[in-house]
Amino acid sequence: MSWWPVLVLCASAYALKALGLAIGARLDHETSARWSLEIVVVPVLAALIVIQTFTAGQRFVLDARTPALLVAAVLVWRKAPFVVVALSAAATAALLRLVA
Repeated sequence: MSWWPVLVLCASAYALKALGLAIGARLDHETSARWSLEIVVVPVLAALIVIQTFTAGQRFVLDARTPALLVAAVLVWRKAPFVVVALSAAATAALLRLVA
């Protein structure tokens, strides 16, 4: 293992922390919190969901997770409680795997 990637990642992490401290003092806390949630967190979570749903290893896969994700998306759009969304998506995937 090469230590250069580890050192670069550590330096990047510290640089981002220092940048946050330097810029954070100038910004309103409510604005900066809203910015970080809307701009950073939501797209990253969406990308993780897409990667976990449509890939298996290095391959593109369409299986029972795809309809389960669609069920969850519709329920979130209809503002269902999180427990209902999670259980409905899990039940959809389980039933499709049982049938197929």
